[in-house]
Amino acid sequence: MTSAAPSSFDRSLLLLVPATLFMVVLFVYPFLYGLQLSFRPMEGNWLANYTQFFTTDNLRDTVWTTLKLAIPATVINVGVALPIAYQMRRSSRFQKSITTLLVIPLTLGTVLIAEGMLGYFGPKGWLSQSLQWLHIYEGPIRLTHNYWGVLISLVISGFPFAFLLTLSYITGIDPNLPRAASTLGASPWNQFRHIYLPLLVPGLAMAFALSFVQAFSVFPSAVLLGSPAGATRVISIAAYEAAFERYDYSMASAVAMLMGVVQLFVVAAVLGARGMFYRGPVSGGKG
Repeated sequence: MTSAAPSSFDRSLLLLVPATLFMVVLFVYPFLYGLQLSFRPMEGNWLANYTQFFTTDNLRDTVWTTLKLAIPATVINVGVALPIAYQMRRSSRFQKSITTLLVIPLTLGTVLIAEGMLGYFGPKGWLSQSLQWLHIYEGPIRLTHNYWGVLISLVISGFPFAFLLTLSYITGIDPNLPRAASTLGASPWNQFRHIYLPLLVPGLAMAFALSFVQAFSVFPSAVLLGSPAGATRVISIAAYEAAFERYDYSMASAVAMLMGVVQLFVVAAVLGARGMFYRGPVSGGKG
């Protein structure tokens, strides 16, 4: 009696079905629907929405306005997160407390942060009144309802995310590498420059890309803390106006598609540059 041939199908692959359905229903289908909807304008040919976007100053300039906010905010967040995470790479009795304080803004949300900034950084806020009372600065300080208010909000809300990502990468580097360098006479600065930084660059690129995507989708801050009809009219506001003020869902889909293309272009450039650096194993027993 001959035994049946073993099946070549791996039944464990069935575990991927729920996750695949989730991705299709919540991400793939909405994207494909929005993409085809963007080529069905209310008037004109199938490229009318994209032609209108690039030929209208009020729409085309939103890309540059958003980049002027997202890129500096991302650079600041990752740049500040790196030295702080580097100093906190070793376990100490204060590490958990400091980490908790640094990530609190992540739990507040952009709207609550904006409300707090209006009370603190506004023309009659605590900061302005305190500086006037101390005779340090005369006149109101304009840090809200302009570019700087939105940028500060993006830094406050985005820093915890960049910090946690950077800390996870830096604590994953094998601690035996800097120890070996120390026994050979390398100073702390040389250890950081020749060991930590080259190994961190790929992780920093990923942190930069994710932080940029988060900052590029700015909407509540641009409305509450900026000038949505002027200096902080970002691309998400243009999509919102098309969808919910003019009820032109086709144009709103086109703006959303362009928003995704710009993000994809920046992320691809950052991750492509990451390939020029070391990509080998960096973690040890700590993981």
